[in-house]
Order: sequence, then structure tokens, then C-alpha cells
Amino acid sequence: MPTYKEIRNVLLDRIKSGEWRPGNLLPPEAELAEEFGSTRVTVNRAMQSLADDGFVERRRKAGTRVVQRTERDALIRIRIVRDEIEQSGRRYNYLLISRGRERPPQRIQAELGASGDLEALHIVCLHFADGRPFQLENRWINLDVVPQAGSESFETISPNEWLLQKVPYSNAEHTFRAATADSEEKEHLDLGPNEPVFVIERTTWLDGRTVTHVMLSHPADDFRIVTRD
Repeated sequence: MPTYKEIRNVLLDRIKSGEWRPGNLLPPEAELAEEFGSTRVTVNRAMQSLADDGFVERRRKAGTRVVQRTERDALIRIRIVRDEIEQSGRRYNYLLISRGRERPPQRIQAELGASGDLEALHIVCLHFADGRPFQLENRWINLDVVPQAGSESFETISPNEWLLQKVPYSNAEHTFRAATADSEEKEHLDLGPNEPVFVIERTTWLDGRTVTHVMLSHPADDFRIVTRD
């Protein structure tokens, strides 16, 4: 059975050779899995790798197309926070604050595409860089889509890292905003009374079903985003 990297390389060759031209719709994952004698998860990972590198664009219910650039795009990649901190030369630490099954508030229900009686896994944790709070992760995981998360304690691995290692996603949406820190953010990020936070909200989907919704809060004076096209 081929690896996702081998499948990715074949798909990329088809794009580079012009067999699949900008704007062309790629075959469905099931069809490619049959062609390569592989699983849909492996094909999904290969196609997501192409999307992460900017070769294809994935949209819910619209399939995957070869990127047709009409303007310069800024690509936002989902990274493992531990890697991000360690690659900057800083020491990484992780703390699980809370974990439990809860009925999400109405706004989170809408993000998860869930009904009012659905329980989701709610995790709050903190990432440190050189002993200083770097990111407060407030995450909801849809257990209907990721039931295996219910048996993971998340005491030694963050949900950010666990999800990227274990669960593929087909689409992601990011929202960026500056905000006044609430009481929870002030406490865990060790912020003063008037210090703001920079917040990234992200929702990921797998084949049209919501995997997770997360709010990532950072001390605003010590955070930046760098993109490279």
C-alpha cells in the first residue's frame, strides 16, 4: 500500500505536467483510493498536503481543484504549537486545565453543526514558551466525528498536536481578531488589567462534518503571524 507522500508525488506530477490544469476538479477521494489501492484516509492526507502547499484548493461540497491564481494568496497553515515554539529556540511546556463532556453553548453548537442535546468534548489547556504563557487553547471536539477523542486524557499531549497527528481534515476556516481579555484569559495568560489579546478562531471539517472548533488566545504584545507565498 503506497504512503501518502508517494500518492502526493504522483498527484503533484499530474499538476506540474499539465494533465490537471489550473481550475480542474480532481477525482473524488474514493476513486483515487481505488486507483492507488489505498485507503481514503491516506488519499485525504496526500490531498491535504497539496492544499497545505498551495497547489490545490479544497471546499466543502465543491471538491478539490487545482489552484488558479487570480491574485496573491496568503496561506495560513495549521501548525503544532510545540513545534512552533521549539523551532523558535524556546522551551515548550504544556498544561491541561480542564477536560470534560459538556453541552456546548448555542454559538458553539452552530459552529459544530450540532443539535441542542449533543455533548461535545471541551478542553481548555495552556501552552508555554520559556515558562511564559504563549497560547490559551479553548477547544470543542465533535465526538460524533472523532469518537476516539473521548478516550484520550490529553494530560501529556495537547489536543492541537493529537488532532493533527490522528485526524485528517478537508477544510478549515480562520477568523482573526484583537479583543479585550476576559477574566479567564487574564488569569491564565498572566495579563494586566488593560492588556489585549490576539485571538484566532478556527473550525475544521472532514467531508462536510465539523471536527473541531477552537479559540486560541495569545498575549497581543508577544504574538505575530508570518505567511510566505
